[in-house]
Amino acid sequence: MRRAAALTALFVGAALPTPAFAQAFLEQFSYEGLRLSGIGVEFGVLGSNRLTNEPTGAVRVDYGNIAPNVRLLFGLAYFKGDFGAAEISEFEEQLRGVVQDPTGDFEIDVGRISLADLEATIDLQYVLPYANRIVPYLGLGLGVHWRNGSGDAISGTFVEDALDTVAAALNLSAGVHVGIVRSLYATADFRAGVSAELRTASARGGLMYRFDR
Repeated sequence: MRRAAALTALFVGAALPTPAFAQAFLEQFSYEGLRLSGIGVEFGVLGSNRLTNEPTGAVRVDYGNIAPNVRLLFGLAYFKGDFGAAEISEFEEQLRGVVQDPTGDFEIDVGRISLADLEATIDLQYVLPYANRIVPYLGLGLGVHWRNGSGDAISGTFVEDALDTVAAALNLSAGVHVGIVRSLYATADFRAGVSAELRTASARGGLMYRFDR
């Protein structure tokens, strides 16, 4: 038992980063490379586990490198979608369960219920070495969603209030920037997000103008 414990401690100690390694890693991060480096716009399609697929748009601001090959971006993205047929059907079925009608010939049709979503994001993108005018990347980021529900059947009710929420999100992204002419890049961004009550995936393309340093 003592020998096993000693071997386990030795293995864990070797696996954990040493203070010197951790310090060297953190020293790579610096504010010196942060400056306004580019502004871009993107348009595409967004799908989710609860809403219909809808157009979406975003604005991205590249704020430079925070570490070697790691750049910092801020963004705003927007979309508005209707709840899918399965979601509406389930909602109507729950309403039928609380209606008392001896004849049983009533109908419930809540119509369209929509959800508008504005997300503010902060991303760290790791730039993969490839070519001077072709810049692929992988990204990890956080987001804050401001959501607003709407629909004739829920207007002014607690259901609408329940849909009007603020939620945090975790985002993963991958994409590429391709130089067209000096300072102007075509962009492609593929993104997946997880937040309270909603999972999304989007594909957007656009343009980014990069400022000469």
